[in-house]
Amino acid sequence: MNSAKYSTHLGLIGMAALWGASWPWGRVVAQAMPPLAAASLRFLLASAVLLLWLARTGRMGRLRSLAGRQWLGLAAASALGVLGYSLFFLLALQTVPAGQAAMVVALNPVLTMLFAVLLFRERMNLPICLGLALAVGGSLYALSGGHWAWGLGGAAGGGVWLLLGCAACWVGYTLLGRLVLARIDPLTTTAATASLGALLLLAASLLVEGPAAWAGLVHAPAHAWYSLMALALGATALAYAWYLRGVQELGAGAAAAYMSLVPLFGMLLSSLWLAEPLTASLLVGGAAAIAGMGLMNAGRMRLLPRPAQAG
Repeated sequence: MNSAKYSTHLGLIGMAALWGASWPWGRVVAQAMPPLAAASLRFLLASAVLLLWLARTGRMGRLRSLAGRQWLGLAAASALGVLGYSLFFLLALQTVPAGQAAMVVALNPVLTMLFAVLLFRERMNLPICLGLALAVGGSLYALSGGHWAWGLGGAAGGGVWLLLGCAACWVGYTLLGRLVLARIDPLTTTAATASLGALLLLAASLLVEGPAAWAGLVHAPAHAWYSLMALALGATALAYAWYLRGVQELGAGAAAAYMSLVPLFGMLLSSLWLAEPLTASLLVGGAAAIAGMGLMNAGRMRLLPRPAQAG
């Protein structure tokens, strides 16, 4: 492996670590700040960085050249992937431990694959089917804390339902991107959706939480502000830069395979930073979910066309 490829793989591991760290960081923010105000601040900061990145790479003109239908698609994607996801994310983390909540990441590719099969007739094989079952079972077992009656009520049960809302928003965002935003490059899409999402979150915060929520932010502890900055600059802007480089140099499938590390980093970093216990249900369910994601990726690789042999 040459040095460029080596650094790309390291960057993708860093991406997975930052996305895993977003769960303990989000837990800290959710405990100390109004959720809509905090989320809008996160995406205002992230969109500023992403728009600066667009400008430095000479791509700002692409925003001005977008058609009305594309802007409608971007607005819908922002409503799902930024407004909806961020709200579910922070509300869930008010009641669910961060390491446990990170397990919902394993459901994202599972649900996306299922709907892709139903809507786009994508092919499946036995490893993908087995991986789907293993990832779903492991995720739900870890999310429930080993108790399958989590949906019957209570604060923790309500938090898990909110996490499933996170997964639903992510799947909707992904499928919408495939339908409407396929002709827009990833960096432009991310910068536009982050900017539109920040405005939607700001409007929602002022409408629901009121200006008092923003005035109260000055009283938030320093560690909450550090976590918010880390979410904006690390888990949103920097992680995306590493992911985009991985897609460009290794391909989308190889880069996406590193997503299987996100729940692992989420559990480990939540235990390290927040002293959350690594329970048996979390370890067993997490291992099953990660193994299922790996099996799904192996199944996808089998479906890829093989290069023609010379001679």
